[in-house]
Amino acid sequence: MNSENFSLSEKLVSSSYVRQGLQARRGHEQLIRVLLQQGKCPEEGWSESTVELFLNELAVMDSNNFLGNCGVGEREGRVASALVARRHYRLIHGIGRSGDIAAVQPKAAGSSLLNKITNSVVLDVLRFTGVRSVSSCFVAPMATGMSLTLCFLTLRHRRPGARYILWPRIDQKSCFKSMLTAGFEPVVIENVLEGDELRTNLEEVERKILELGAENILCVHSTTSCFAPRVPDRLEELAVLCAKHDIPHIVNNAYGIQSSKCMHLIQQGARVGRIDAFVQSLDKNFMVPVGGAIIAGFDESFITEISKMYPGRASASPSLDVLITLLTLGANGYKKLLAERKELYGHLAQELSALAERHGERLMHTPHNPISLAMSLNGLQTHSSAAVTQLGSMLFTRQVSGARVVPLGVEQTVSGHTFRGFMSHADAYPCPYLNAASAIGITRDDITLCIKRLDKCLKSLSKEAPAEKSESGSPAEDVDDQTVP
Repeated sequence: MNSENFSLSEKLVSSSYVRQGLQARRGHEQLIRVLLQQGKCPEEGWSESTVELFLNELAVMDSNNFLGNCGVGEREGRVASALVARRHYRLIHGIGRSGDIAAVQPKAAGSSLLNKITNSVVLDVLRFTGVRSVSSCFVAPMATGMSLTLCFLTLRHRRPGARYILWPRIDQKSCFKSMLTAGFEPVVIENVLEGDELRTNLEEVERKILELGAENILCVHSTTSCFAPRVPDRLEELAVLCAKHDIPHIVNNAYGIQSSKCMHLIQQGARVGRIDAFVQSLDKNFMVPVGGAIIAGFDESFITEISKMYPGRASASPSLDVLITLLTLGANGYKKLLAERKELYGHLAQELSALAERHGERLMHTPHNPISLAMSLNGLQTHSSAAVTQLGSMLFTRQVSGARVVPLGVEQTVSGHTFRGFMSHADAYPCPYLNAASAIGITRDDITLCIKRLDKCLKSLSKEAPAEKSESGSPAEDVDDQTVP
């Protein structure tokens, strides 16, 4: 409805009513106008009707939605299912062109605008969450692992003779495989134990640089967000080393946007040294479906180079999902979620500490990890190593998801490389433990139920352990223990 149509409507309906409707329409349009002018996440979230109006306006700009369009090419935005078309708001063409994921499509002005505005809004979010000097970013239609691979492949063109990637160890398969998939040889830097924490071995990183030769090293691949007792890498020191030896630095910031500490580390690393790109997950930071990541950096030309490395067009779904989410939440809504997560981290730590004390365990001291916590399981280990792994199974069957039980002595071979003590980020961590995380979206009820069910599992296992040594064998669990409270 444009102004001319509203004027014509006055012939059918009272002009005062039409003007009222026009004012309401202009309210929606003003929000859209500010978004297009500023390219920033709105301070206050939009209503669903405003979001849908904006998406429908974008959709009618794509050729597949033109009235009377005659398509004779092999890709014309045809969709067999009306349900699929509605699911994507009829934005069918995706993003980018065959040679550049950031390029504008002549047949899809609306989808191209969606891509541009999403990247701009996400850049604003990265800035107000702590990385103030970030200059460029784009939403990649791949999860974190493949997005890291794209960064490494881009660096190959800049450093064609490089063969190695220095990687402070984190026991997460996709991080390791991202380097192998790109065709490079990971050089695993074992962490050092400081108290309970596993921290970056800076001396070993520099020793490897001197041993292998800086010109043979593609980059340093560091990590922020991770499972305790590992903590974020010493990003500032690594960034200084990379600048000193002229080695690129790629940071895996998987779920670090939700942590002001992780974002501060990246900002400081870029200020005092070198960080070429940092990669973060969409689903873990913005509560959207899995399938997208943000690749960001401080040199716009390098980020553009990465985007051009992506072959072909790409799905617009990750961009659409995160844009809808951020427009609905607004900057204030997202900041509120971040504040709640931080507050509940303290509550989870308090509850886990009290539970650990009741069972003769302890909450491990990992102050440098702002998201994940670890509780020792020494008592179960004294009974048997099987009891430790059994705890993980019991929690899963009782619908406690996300808790990780890490036993001692696990060996895991990933693409030909054998990791001792896999999942613990070290060859021989001193004790088994359980992980829990206060991630964005967690609620107080989640923590209460988790602690209650974990308490019952630990009590059940402590009863079974002595009984296993008796002639009568292991008693059956109580009926109440087999149900979800």
